Amino acid sequence: MKLIIFDMDGTLVNSGYAIANTVNHVRVNLGLEKMEHDFILKNVNDININSAEFFYETKDFTVEQTKLFSEYYEKNCLDDLVLYDGIKELLENFKGEFKFSVATNANSIYAKKMLNHLEIDKYFSSILGYNDVAKPKPHPDMVHKILDMHDIKKQNAQLVGDSLKDTTAAFNAGIDSVLVNWGFSDYKENAINSVDELIKKIEKKFFI
Repeated sequence: MKLIIFDMDGTLVNSGYAIANTVNHVRVNLGLEKMEHDFILKNVNDININSAEFFYETKDFTVEQTKLFSEYYEKNCLDDLVLYDGIKELLENFKGEFKFSVATNANSIYAKKMLNHLEIDKYFSSILGYNDVAKPKPHPDMVHKILDMHDIKKQNAQLVGDSLKDTTAAFNAGIDSVLVNWGFSDYKENAINSVDELIKKIEKKFFI
């Protein structure tokens, strides 16, 4: 059995509008000025920053910040939510060849709601979020749990994501990864720019 693990935000779905608005909702309630949407999305997956400090000026996420974020995001996570071009076709075309799973640093409750709204939840054998493991990506906990859940050998798995948190999680778990460039990042090298290129990467690993 072969398995492809997908990140969600910036990989399967463009959820940038809701993410940026939610971060700014928290900032305003903390008495901070709003940030530009593109600036938020450019930095939200940066593996080298402390997100709590960067966005909210605290060493760690506080209970208040978490509550503000969760309550707003729960109500607004479907706003302007769209699939990236070619994703549904990829899932449909490969569904007979692979198991699919989602590993997201979002809450899995919201992830399931979002993927259901876009009518692609049916393709995924498992959907895991940060709340389902001890440590989120870039730690390998989520990848290990998914491999164990489906009894998949490392060499038969591949992780697809738009962040170095994704590729680092894959590396730390000992599986192959593909970095995509249609999400919230703008990589100059070692990333692919279209679903057609992703299909070729998948075929090269598993069928050639």
